[in-house]
Amino acid sequence: MEWISLLMFLVVCLVLMLGYPVAFTLAGTALIFSVFGLLTNTFDHALLNALPSRLYGIMTNQTLLAVPLFVFMGVMLERSKVAEELLSSMTNALGRLPAGMGIAVTLVGALMAASTGIVGATVVTMGLMSLPSMMKAGYNQSYATGVIAATGTLGQIIPPSIALVLLGDVLSSSYQQAQLSQGIFSPETISVGDLFAGALIPGLILVAMYLLYSIYVGVFKAQWAPKPTQIEQVSLGDLLSSLIPPLVLILVVLGSILLGVATPTEAAGLGAFGAMIIALFKNKLDLPTLKSVMLSTTTVTSMVFMILIGASIFSLVFRGFGGEELIHSLFENMPGGKIGVLITVMVVIFLLGFILDFIEITFVVVPLVAPVLFVMGVDPIWLGIMIAINLQTSFLTPPFGFALFYLRGVTPSSIPTSAIYKGVIPFIVMQLLLLVGLAIWPEIATTLPNMIYG
Repeated sequence: MEWISLLMFLVVCLVLMLGYPVAFTLAGTALIFSVFGLLTNTFDHALLNALPSRLYGIMTNQTLLAVPLFVFMGVMLERSKVAEELLSSMTNALGRLPAGMGIAVTLVGALMAASTGIVGATVVTMGLMSLPSMMKAGYNQSYATGVIAATGTLGQIIPPSIALVLLGDVLSSSYQQAQLSQGIFSPETISVGDLFAGALIPGLILVAMYLLYSIYVGVFKAQWAPKPTQIEQVSLGDLLSSLIPPLVLILVVLGSILLGVATPTEAAGLGAFGAMIIALFKNKLDLPTLKSVMLSTTTVTSMVFMILIGASIFSLVFRGFGGEELIHSLFENMPGGKIGVLITVMVVIFLLGFILDFIEITFVVVPLVAPVLFVMGVDPIWLGIMIAINLQTSFLTPPFGFALFYLRGVTPSSIPTSAIYKGVIPFIVMQLLLLVGLAIWPEIATTLPNMIYG
C-alpha cells in the first residue's frame, strides 16, 4: 500500500496550494489518511502511540530553543532602527561611488540577513527602507528591486541563520538514523555549529558576487545607477557608531559557536541579550517596543513549532503506509546512481520551494530523503548547504518565488512586476553558479568545519 503514502503527499501539496494553514494541513491530512488506513486495515494504529513521545521530544529539544532567541535578536535589532541607521550611514558614505546605493543595500542587507535569518522580514525591511531612496536617485527599477530581493534571501545561508538551525537539527537526526540502519551503533554526529561553519564561506562568496555585479553595473551600466545629486556628509564617527554594534554582536554570536565557547542555543541567548543592550544604548528600549518584539517572537516561534508538530504527525503516518520503503526503492532504481538521485532531490526541493516555505521543506521533505542520501555516502554538511542555497534560489525565481511576493507587497504600483522578475535574473544565475561550484568542489563547504571541529 505504498502508493497511499505518495497520494497523501500529493494531497498535502494540493491543499496547501488552496491556501490552508501549513501546520493544520499536514496534521489534518495525515490523521484523515490514518483513519482511512484503520478502516481498511492498511495502517497500524500502534504507530500513533509514538506521537506523545515525539511531541515531548520537540518541546524539550535544546537546539530548537535557539529559534525564539534568534528571532528575538533579529526583531529587536529591526525595531530599534539599527538597520535603518546603518543603511542611511552606508548610503551617505558610499553614495558617490558607482552603484554606491546598491553596494550599501547589499552590505546592510547581508548584515541584517545574518541577524534576522528570516527572508520575508529582511526583504520587506530593506524594500521599505531603501527602495524609495533608490527610485528618487534615478536607479533602474529592475536593478534596484533585484538587489533588494536577492539580498533579502541571504538570510537562508549566512550564519547565524534560523534556517540553518532548523536544518541542522533535522540533518543531525537523519544522519544518526542512516548510520543506525547500517549497523553503526556509535554514530558520528553533526551539529548546527558544523552547518554554520560550512555555510560561512559560500555565504561570503555569494555576497562578493553580488558586490561585483553592483560594481559592474556602476562602471558599465552607469545609467542604471546614477550618482545622487544630494548626499549628506557622514562623519567617520557616525558611520562607526551605526556599523560597529550590530557587527560586533554578530561576530560574538557566530564566533562563540565556531570556537566552541557556546552552543548555538547559548549563543542565541547572548545575541538576544546583546540586541537589547544595543537598543538600550540607542534609547529605543521601552515597554511598548519590548512588548512588540516579544509578541512578534511568540508569533513566529508558535508558527515554527506548530508546523514541526504537524510535520511529526505527517511523517509518522507517511512511514506507517510504507512511504520510507517507497523512497528507498525509487532511489535504488533511479538511473545515474548517487548523482542521479542528488539531481532529482535538488530539482524536487527547488520546485517545492514555489509552494512551501523552508520550514515545511525542512521538517517534511528533508527527513524523508536525507537518510537515503546519507546511506549512499553523501556528506551531511555539504548536503545541508546545497539545500539551503537551492531553496534560496527557489525563493528568488519567477513567477512563484516567495521573496518576489514579499517585495511586490511593499513596492509602489508604478513599478511593474515584470521589472522585479527581470531584476532578479542575474542574481539567480550567480546562485546557480555557486551551486555548480559546490557540486564540483564540495570542499568549499566542508573544509572550514573539518578545520574547526576536525
